[in-house]
Amino acid sequence: MSAVVDDFGKEAQKLLDASFSCPWRIWKYSCFDCLGNGLKDHNDFLIKESEDLLIYAIVNAIAFRKILKKYDKVHKCEKGRAFKSGAQVKHIEILQSPWFYELMSFQINLRGKSKASNGDAALFGGLALMFNGENHSISCGLFDSFKVDVNLICPICLDIVFDAVALRCGHILCYMCACSTASVTIVDGLKTAAPRKRCPLCRESRVYGDAIRLEELNFLLSKRCPEYWEKRRESEREERLRLVKEHWQSQVHGLMTA
Repeated sequence: MSAVVDDFGKEAQKLLDASFSCPWRIWKYSCFDCLGNGLKDHNDFLIKESEDLLIYAIVNAIAFRKILKKYDKVHKCEKGRAFKSGAQVKHIEILQSPWFYELMSFQINLRGKSKASNGDAALFGGLALMFNGENHSISCGLFDSFKVDVNLICPICLDIVFDAVALRCGHILCYMCACSTASVTIVDGLKTAAPRKRCPLCRESRVYGDAIRLEELNFLLSKRCPEYWEKRRESEREERLRLVKEHWQSQVHGLMTA
């Protein structure tokens, strides 16, 4: 299971890095008609590759669950169920990978229009993706038989995540909320968090140093919730300036009193 999740994460990261290096990203998914045929072909390639990766993740998740269920049935035990529960608690299932969330957002960004309704779904090859503005979630399903919902409410501020980051355990927080729970300043960043600091939800340690910035999810939310995003941006801008000022004042004070 760990090998599958690691390979999926590497391929997803490689694909998203390739998309960010592409010139058409300058337009941020708008007005593809103004782009050349070569860039459109590359855009189609990215859509197909990310679609394949999402289906790969879901199919593997289904396969793992069926294998474990079959194991319990054959051996007349509950070791498979226990393994599944343990994997979910440790957040090592492929559908709990931050890269899965990013690919979901990536597909919605590419296929959906910012003017579309919040409940619209993109359906292709049996794979359905949807941003739900009322429930503040994104969902991904395959052939109406399997569905994954990702909650976009930060467990710290209890609002829609802003400048979202995913901890190594898979939980999503606002960047500033994550810095607060990790007891680090926004100047120092999450990479400086002490290993003993734990996720506020699952209490797992060593989760902040490898936190992933969810760029695609952030872009999705900025387009689907523009008023909220702009209001939050302004309030956080003031807060960040205050925190940066306090940080450097403390640094100067420390040098002067040393």
